Amino acid sequence: MDKKPTDSWWDALARLASKAKDHAAREASRLRADSPAGGDPPAPRRNPVIVYVLLALTLLYLFQGMQQLREEEIPYSEFLQLVDEGKIERLTVTDQLITGLRQPEAGDSEPQPFLTVPLWNNELAEQLRRKGITYDVRHGENWLGNFLFNWVLPILFIVMIWNWMARRTMGGRGLMSFGRDRFRIQADTTPKATFRDVAGAEEAKQELKETIEFLREPARIQRLGGRMPKGLLLVGPPGTGKTLLARAVAGEAGVPFFNISGSEFIELFVGVGAARTRDLFEQARQKAPCIIFIDELDAIGRSRGGPAIMGGHDEREQTLNQLLTEMDGFDPSVGVVVMAATNRPEILDKALLRSGRFDRQIVVDKPGLEDRHAILKLHTATMTLSADVDLMIVAQRTPGLVGADLANIANEAAIIAVRDDAPHVGMRHFEAAIDRVLAGPEKKSRVLNPREKRRVAYHESGHALVALHVPTGEPVHKVSIIPRGAAALGYTLQLPVEEKFLSTAQELKDQIAILLGGRTAEELALGEVSSGAQNDLEKASEIARVMICQLGMSAALGPLTFGRRQRLAYLDVEGAEERNFSEETARAIDREAKSLVEEGQDRARAILTEHRATLDRVAALLQQKEVVSGDDIRSLSEVPAKSENGWPTST
Repeated sequence: MDKKPTDSWWDALARLASKAKDHAAREASRLRADSPAGGDPPAPRRNPVIVYVLLALTLLYLFQGMQQLREEEIPYSEFLQLVDEGKIERLTVTDQLITGLRQPEAGDSEPQPFLTVPLWNNELAEQLRRKGITYDVRHGENWLGNFLFNWVLPILFIVMIWNWMARRTMGGRGLMSFGRDRFRIQADTTPKATFRDVAGAEEAKQELKETIEFLREPARIQRLGGRMPKGLLLVGPPGTGKTLLARAVAGEAGVPFFNISGSEFIELFVGVGAARTRDLFEQARQKAPCIIFIDELDAIGRSRGGPAIMGGHDEREQTLNQLLTEMDGFDPSVGVVVMAATNRPEILDKALLRSGRFDRQIVVDKPGLEDRHAILKLHTATMTLSADVDLMIVAQRTPGLVGADLANIANEAAIIAVRDDAPHVGMRHFEAAIDRVLAGPEKKSRVLNPREKRRVAYHESGHALVALHVPTGEPVHKVSIIPRGAAALGYTLQLPVEEKFLSTAQELKDQIAILLGGRTAEELALGEVSSGAQNDLEKASEIARVMICQLGMSAALGPLTFGRRQRLAYLDVEGAEERNFSEETARAIDREAKSLVEEGQDRARAILTEHRATLDRVAALLQQKEVVSGDDIRSLSEVPAKSENGWPTST
């Protein structure tokens, strides 16, 4: 045993507090050293002070137990006998306890610590000693100490552990901050986006400029008796730049910008989202004029309702109700504008979309040709381009792509140029980047055997030749039999002559024929079809059913629509198709769909039979070169070239 007395637990606490203080001083010094001049200090690293506090609580809780382990309690009568026998080496006497060391006995090598509770009635103690009675003395229970050590400290210890775990899982926020601090305010020192950073979307920018003018000069509209719009809803496909437009509005207006995602309102505990909404609008009023931007509004704004078993008042509904209340409650003259973005407006609750809440809905659609050209110029401004790069041609070859896709194409072109160790980014690098984005990366490890390679060559040649000879077929730009993506063994890339927003019945029928051209070419040249035409058959069948059931393009069934998909808003999935027609009509729809698909197959067979020699030549050239341009195919088939201004048809 250690001969030194046990350290006081107050000393241990003092050492822990000293360590925590030293760590806090070092952390503060680091933040001052790392903070840029004039800017906000960097976020502090996780502070282990909480660890020291937890250790201190543990030490307090276990202190009594440790004392019991180090010191053996003996009866007071035995203590008096040890005194008479001279076996006590050292004593510490207090008003309630006597502790000390007694001489070692047989088998012990060191003095043994002990403690005893004295009987301060000397006459009684002397009388008991004369009678040879062994007795113990117990002092009164310390109810305050028992309550502290047995109830308060364990509960506090559990709460501290829980709070520590909550901070680790919630990004530094504890249990008492569920309703706060999830939103981010754009700092004044942060580089602000402006409309110069947004290419295209001119119509959307024009509508947003009015909001900027109202934020800058609210009196302009108030003098005529008008009011500032309470809410602006940006609607459009993913990647079209809705969030960037919102940041540009904040940058142009020069006002605080509160940014929060719809999913960040929802937490584990019911009522947290509503509390967070109240806190957001309260702080926005204090910093008015300002902009609140809620990204992915559909996360909290879905239509309310659903089956009784789903419950009618869950956390999402509480958050939505609070948002509706806040948007009704604040005065538009204060200068708080609520902006939101979603790519799924059809599932939003109707109460959100009514006038007085989101007064304006601004559509941010896919960019047209000129907008794609402007977006490409913006994303290639810092790139070193070679002289052969024509961004207008790149824009013509990327119809239907959004700004995020075009940014990805520009970045992929730069990566491919670096891979080739080229001094500039050339047109061939953009071509490779477009192929990668549209059809997927090349699968060089997927090597086709000669028999499969021949079949894929005929399949893609069939697509290309039918596209060349149907009246409304788009120009063929490239045909490849290099495997790409997850399942495509080849693809035929067509580029539209001009931007299209409508399709006629003839164009849809020609598209069915082009889709079935690959399968028909396999049947003519090789005598049987393969599983590679599965995707083509699915697309052709879908086009045929859309023509009949949704577009009224069937002479037999007339200008009617049939069937309707029911959306289950509470599950966010599409339900079964509603049959609003009879079984006889269903059989008629099946007959018409089959007739349209067979008509397309017959047209493809007629074209390929007439140009069978060209089919063989194109397939042979594909097997040799693996990638053939549209000009080469037109020269082999003696079809005059159409002006090329993409979508791929793949095996």
